[in-house]
Amino acid sequence: MLIPRPAAITIAAGLLAITVGAVGLLTRHSTPAMRPPPVGVATVPAPSGPIVSQFAVPPGPAHVTLARPVPVARPVPVARPVSLIIPIIGVKTQLIELGLAADGALQVPPITTVAGWYTGSPRPGAIGPAVIEGHVDSLTGPGVFYRLSELRPGDRIYVRRANGTTVEFRVTAEQTYLKAYFPTAAVYGPTPDPELRLITCGGTFDYATGHYLSNTIIYAAESP
Repeated sequence: MLIPRPAAITIAAGLLAITVGAVGLLTRHSTPAMRPPPVGVATVPAPSGPIVSQFAVPPGPAHVTLARPVPVARPVPVARPVSLIIPIIGVKTQLIELGLAADGALQVPPITTVAGWYTGSPRPGAIGPAVIEGHVDSLTGPGVFYRLSELRPGDRIYVRRANGTTVEFRVTAEQTYLKAYFPTAAVYGPTPDPELRLITCGGTFDYATGHYLSNTIIYAAESP
């Protein structure tokens, strides 16, 4: 599957379908309530420990006099993302780093069982849209984002970072677009707050070309 060029004005073909033999890699705002998982569907537990926001106020003096300025919120440094957990659809994966291929297209994970964070996007929890992608499936079975299209507004997504902190996002929208109409600006364009984009292939699979015809994209925002 072809990955859109993040800086391009024109839209690239979307996630590149990695061919396995003759078949290509079969690589919605929100409500605060957490919806229950479907009956009989496997889930994974949410991560334990505190959820850290970059807008945390650092410790200040116990008493502030008029001679001292009141501490103001300042961003907490954002560490590199190392894993992704989406409890309601059973996703728990390490995150590898993805850059650009020689042709300028976004790289795709070399295997279908892990997702990758695009290093040209902000780190999850920093201002802007962090981009994570993964395969939907392959000839051998489901990929890490096989059930991505099942996510709905309000569902929780967690990203663990290298310093042991975790940032929580809530899904705001799920959309599927034909690859020829990939929404480059919506995915990669600037945002005033920390957001997340999860991308995989979707829609109809074209057996003649070995490619999916669309991309499924999850939009999420950091939980307040």
